[in-house]
Amino acid sequence: MTLYESVADLSLEIDSCSFEPHERETSSDFTRVTTEITLRGGGEIGKGEDVTYDAEDQRGLEELEFGLTGSYTLDEFSAELSKLDLFPVGPSREDFRHYRQWAFESAALDLALRQADTDLASLLDRTPEQVRFVVSTRLGDPPSAERVRDWLDIDPELGFKLDATPEWDDELVSELAATERVRIVDMKAEYGEAEVGQSPNAELYQRVADALPDAVIEDPAYTDETAAVLDSASERVSWDAPITGVESIESRPFEPRWLNIKPSRFGSVESLFDALDYCAERGVRLYGGGQFELGVGRGQIQLLASLFYPDGPNDVAPRGYNDPEPNAGLQSSPLPAPTVDGFRWL
Repeated sequence: MTLYESVADLSLEIDSCSFEPHERETSSDFTRVTTEITLRGGGEIGKGEDVTYDAEDQRGLEELEFGLTGSYTLDEFSAELSKLDLFPVGPSREDFRHYRQWAFESAALDLALRQADTDLASLLDRTPEQVRFVVSTRLGDPPSAERVRDWLDIDPELGFKLDATPEWDDELVSELAATERVRIVDMKAEYGEAEVGQSPNAELYQRVADALPDAVIEDPAYTDETAAVLDSASERVSWDAPITGVESIESRPFEPRWLNIKPSRFGSVESLFDALDYCAERGVRLYGGGQFELGVGRGQIQLLASLFYPDGPNDVAPRGYNDPEPNAGLQSSPLPAPTVDGFRWL
């Protein structure tokens, strides 16, 4: 039985839907706005989180007239949901349609599990494990290793996922390498017109590949100019932004050995679970990715990591690691194995 077949026929009764906005400053110099979605039915509550990045798209969600009350299987609900336009305002980016669909589908999965008096770990017959995580951060403008050093002063055992920029010179990369704590370098070259996107840079890719030989290289652009360095480092090249399902995995320039899994990019539970099965069959190593979740979504991506890729360099740290300044007193890696309730980490 596939992962999705395990959950597809769960019964689902929906009586109402409501929204709760959240807002918080982040370490990436922007104000994060998300919305928790609550589905109610059969005396139970299911929750998901819309991680669409545009604040106006988020605020427009309040205008959505949700008409999917009634009785479904989870698979039937997903099919009906896919027919709706979930953006009364926007979206400002087409990929945000998947983000919002995932918010409703994750809430529906949570509700269906609770109505069946079970949880995701039990239903899939998987044992939750402790979760290793890394701290994801940018290095400022101009970039320096100061933020990494500040975190290591607090916790010398932390690992890092760092966003590279063209200003990363030999001196900075050597300084980062000396810490021996860099697990992933994100090249941000698969983000299209998004503000965080970076252009292909063969020189930067080579510099990082040479100086950080154990680091995963995420979302590089595979071009005529970058192909040589990426082919030579293919065993540690990973993709994130373009990964939206099995077809997108198969469209990579070579079979990936690593992938960053962000559930919202997949849109549906079926697409996510099919991709997890596909990667397990082929031995693709996985790690979870975060999107500055402010509500239940953070625990849900941590739960998926606990069940499917607990030892990866997971970008699912407790949300305090996303605060504007490093601070002491946070949970160190690894996170203890969770208690699972529906589709939630407790």
